[in-house]
Amino acid sequence: MHTDLSPVIAATAQWLTGAYPASGGALARALCEAQARQAVTVAARLRYPTPMDAALMGVAGPGGSARLDWITGADGTAAADPDEDDGGAWRTWVDEVVASWAACLLTDPELAVLAAAALDEGRTAGTPAEFRRLLAPDEHDRRAAALLRHPDLAAPVAELHHAQLVARLDPGRALVA
Repeated sequence: MHTDLSPVIAATAQWLTGAYPASGGALARALCEAQARQAVTVAARLRYPTPMDAALMGVAGPGGSARLDWITGADGTAAADPDEDDGGAWRTWVDEVVASWAACLLTDPELAVLAAAALDEGRTAGTPAEFRRLLAPDEHDRRAAALLRHPDLAAPVAELHHAQLVARLDPGRALVA
């Protein structure tokens, strides 16, 4: 993984788990976070496949969470963690496209498999075993991330850039769909 993507991956995964929180305690939160982070990692690597892409994103910035907050109804609300010292500055590192693609991957298992396979084809340092919780969630994973993986709940975010993801994974399919 390009280290330049680390802030985007961390912030976008944090945004997803804040918007679609786990229920059931510390273990559920950890499982939900792992799934979100794996989906965001795949999405970020697809969106920024080369060091140059990552560097350009670092210069231009990922865009932030404002539109996502508005879509999910979180705009104007206080930060989820009252102990945040930065006042939510991490939100500026949220990438809307990466969040949307991650939501697509979490709610569509077939698309997740295609995305992980695309990483392997592009040799961008990602193996399916690395993404087990995304690709083959067990019952504990599913329960922990019930909101995060719910197609209807995640649809407003997933639909934002779904067509771009499909085009990235299979350009011929995007023209037919």
